[in-house]
Amino acid sequence: MTKQQKKAAPQARQEMTGLERLGLRVSSMINHPIAQLQRWVTIHRLDTDGDSEWEEVMGLLSETPELDLTFNDDGSVTVRWEKQSAEGRDDLVNSKDWEEEAEEAAPF
Repeated sequence: MTKQQKKAAPQARQEMTGLERLGLRVSSMINHPIAQLQRWVTIHRLDTDGDSEWEEVMGLLSETPELDLTFNDDGSVTVRWEKQSAEGRDDLVNSKDWEEEAEEAAPF
């Protein structure tokens, strides 16, 4: 192989949008182990966070019934949530239910 073939067109790097970057930062903060232990986190708005992006992410958070948002005087937002039991969550698969469904589905 020649050097030209090895240096084929480099893949174009896809930049994240401001909304994606803010969403990822907020998600990382909420999912951080310390935030999960204390069940709250304060999100500070950065200079790079646009008005529309900030409003959209805060709107999504405020629409989530399990979250309680407090808009602080300094522009930050404190997000709080209660500890939930596994029974109260519909996004988790109950292993007992799954085993029963697997047994019913097996034709042999």
